[in-house]
Order: sequence, then C-alpha cells, then structure tokens
Amino acid sequence: MDIKVLGPGCQRCEKTAANVKEAVAEAGVSAQIEKVTDAMEIAGYGVFGTPAVVVDGDVKSVGKIPTKEEIKTWVSK
Repeated sequence: MDIKVLGPGCQRCEKTAANVKEAVAEAGVSAQIEKVTDAMEIAGYGVFGTPAVVVDGDVKSVGKIPTKEEIKTWVSK
C-alpha cells in the first residue's frame, strides 16, 4: 500500500502524517508512507487544499486533518 501525505510541511500536515503513521500501525497493515511537499506534484493530484491524503493513487481527504479512525477505514480494505 502506498500512502502520500500532501502538504508544505505545516503543523496541520505534520499532524496528518502522524495520524496516518499511527493508524497504519494500529491497523497492522504494511504501507509505505511518503510526505509530498512539492506544490506541482500536489497539484498533479488535483489537490488545491492541504493537508491531503492519497491512498494507492486515490485522494481520500483534502483540507482537513483526518482522524485515525477515518484513516483506518481507508487502509483496512
């Protein structure tokens, strides 16, 4: 599983990345988590608000900090 946290590195983006890491660990799934800070790469996903979370190429969240429970539903499928 490939998970990307999109954002410039702001506090909200860091919290999102932490929630993703914790949710993946709690769900017991194997995933590669990457932070994407390049504005052009972020725009390539059609995302214009951050933080955003992309799971296996599918944009799951934009402009908010998702909860660990939300993230677990995305990674447990």
